[in-house]
Amino acid sequence: MLQEFCNKKYGKAICDCSNEEIYVALLEMTKELAKGKESNEGKKKVYYISAEFLIGKLLSNNLINLGIFGDIKKELEENGKSIYDIEEIEPEPSLGNGGLGRLAACFIDSMASLGLNGDGIGLNYHLGLFKQVFADRKQKETPNPWIENDSWLTKTDITYDIQFGDCTVKSRLYDIDVTGYENRTNKLHLFDVESVDETIVKGDSINFDKEDIAKNLTLFLYPDDSDDAGLLLRIYQQYFMVSNGARLILAEAKAKGSNLHDLYDYATIQINDTHPSMVIPELIRLLTAEGISQDEAIEIVSKTCAYTNHTILAEALEKWPMSFLEKVVPQLVPIIKVLDEKIRAKFDDESVYIIDDTNRVHMAHMDIHYGYSVNGVAYLHTEILKNSELNNFYKIYPEKFNNKTNGITFRRWLLHCNEGLAEYIESLIGPGFKKDATELKKLEQFLDNGEVLDKLFEIKKANKVIFKDYIKATQNIDIDENSIFDIQVKRLHEYKRQQMNVLYVIYKYLEIKKGNKPTTPITVIFGAKAAPAYVIAKDIIHTILCLQEIINKDPEVSQYLKVVMVENYCVSKAAKLIPACDISEQISLASKEASGTGNMKFMLNGAVTLGTMDGANVEIADLVGQDNIYTFGESSEEVIEHYAKGDYVSNDYYTKDAMIKELVDFIVSPEMFKVGDEEMLTRLHKELIVKDWFMTLLDIKDYIKTKEVALKDYEDKRAWSRKALVNIANAGFFSSDRTIEDYNRDIWKLS
Repeated sequence: MLQEFCNKKYGKAICDCSNEEIYVALLEMTKELAKGKESNEGKKKVYYISAEFLIGKLLSNNLINLGIFGDIKKELEENGKSIYDIEEIEPEPSLGNGGLGRLAACFIDSMASLGLNGDGIGLNYHLGLFKQVFADRKQKETPNPWIENDSWLTKTDITYDIQFGDCTVKSRLYDIDVTGYENRTNKLHLFDVESVDETIVKGDSINFDKEDIAKNLTLFLYPDDSDDAGLLLRIYQQYFMVSNGARLILAEAKAKGSNLHDLYDYATIQINDTHPSMVIPELIRLLTAEGISQDEAIEIVSKTCAYTNHTILAEALEKWPMSFLEKVVPQLVPIIKVLDEKIRAKFDDESVYIIDDTNRVHMAHMDIHYGYSVNGVAYLHTEILKNSELNNFYKIYPEKFNNKTNGITFRRWLLHCNEGLAEYIESLIGPGFKKDATELKKLEQFLDNGEVLDKLFEIKKANKVIFKDYIKATQNIDIDENSIFDIQVKRLHEYKRQQMNVLYVIYKYLEIKKGNKPTTPITVIFGAKAAPAYVIAKDIIHTILCLQEIINKDPEVSQYLKVVMVENYCVSKAAKLIPACDISEQISLASKEASGTGNMKFMLNGAVTLGTMDGANVEIADLVGQDNIYTFGESSEEVIEHYAKGDYVSNDYYTKDAMIKELVDFIVSPEMFKVGDEEMLTRLHKELIVKDWFMTLLDIKDYIKTKEVALKDYEDKRAWSRKALVNIANAGFFSSDRTIEDYNRDIWKLS
């Protein structure tokens, strides 16, 4: 099959082609096969609008979904080539940051796999979030270009003139094929600005003129918003995304036969977090321009839009100053004021108004009032929204609120990234799990089969060797595949509490120094990017890198404990890390993590969760039972009570507990100052003692105690493998196919 494309493009045999030439041939072949599965079936279409789509490398994922990965792998091997070498050539699209974007990517994959008529809508960022580089044990942000002459992007003829308050830009639509597993091909629609100019970025940095909108609009995801110019640029980006998206949606609905009065029969718009919220007033504006009255336009849009809430953190629910909107999108301001007036006429409760008393526009409030569905992303998250964070709205619209527990594309996170495990599972229970992840439950029949448990341990060790070789080749760090791999990889944020894991590393280092050496060595692995303006997050990264330096160079300690901070953590690095994990760190402060999806990927690959009862950890615990997860820390109810009473004082824990004081003070010890930046280390030290908003010191002792139990339990290899197998067998619930079936049944109702 591939040989035909190599003949057509290069007139050469596969064995005579370079890996780069083979990659391009595979790219063209895959696009052609995907095109043959495009479909326009279904009167109604769902449009998933999101600021992020963290799609990862696509070549092997597409080959798997098209059902030809094995054939291509074999054809390449017969010609002395490796699919894994070809994979390395592909740049990773810089279109997302963390869980929000990865979830969006999983969802559009599952829509196509289930044969649902649904496309994604986003922006075509040229330089992504940023590429993380470590220099002097600090995070440095550099551009992350990914667009090449030969890429998954297909340029279309669709362009729009998008008008802002002070300028007009021309957009261009690019499409990426979204191949479903043995099903249809949908599209990820990415809008770009024709006048974008990558040369305005200054050197090897992410600095650029934030006010030159025509040139910078699609350069970076989440440009630095520590000044007004950055905040305004985010509004420009968001409006650009939704204005283009709204026009495309109306054009497609008309082409299908809609008279726009019945738009909701042809389109459902899923608003992924608050970034796309301006689609509501923009659609109203466009419908009134078509001759529909404003009142009817509002009613139509309210039946078309649905909102997914991804956070319990109040600061993450966007609130834009009206003066900013007047500058960027003056055409929307009168509409937003009308929407607010309608709410004020109905309700006396100021907390549900769209425009608050400081003249800020609450985007989530607009989504809730003028959408027909509001969903959380894990059972606990939705309950917290209903009972506390959005209780005022829940009382008004109880019928709108529903839960949709997140999921993952288990084919990418098992078939692709853990071939050894996937093949072994197939040998045990057959291939049905590839389409229906709930069939993994059949693995429970092997829970007491010693041969199976031993084989699982072997597969895990083989995956550890793969990661060991990778981290040696890329960062020149030596680790032991016989050690326990304890992994925390996710966006760097204080509520995710990487700083608590840091204190554990200090604890273990000091214990080894005192002569208390672990039976099995431990490798603690971190991977995370910190937002460029998030000072404390960058201080935490610096602290981890300082500990990595101290511990890994200490011959007394390094044979028992290693620390690794993976540089520029991304989807393709996750694919190497996750199969190698023994202990999955999911240690957010209870009530703060909406769901998490990394926890699901680790579970699927046979890691055992160490975590708080937060987000989807609650559902993992329900599925696997308390014997197969390690939970610690105060409950979400207790944490919420602490916030309500304001009774948590971190300094009390620091001054009254000698062990906690010893761990925290090590951050500003002579050993740390010798290798680190005194200002950064002192700032983090002070943050833990004076503020500690996410209650690290509240849970640290229970965390250490529970982690020590997990490490001791690992010594019984078969018992540990049994825990791993229970996790794999119960991971099917977290398939994004199931999540999307839930969305479709309860919210979208596509025929």
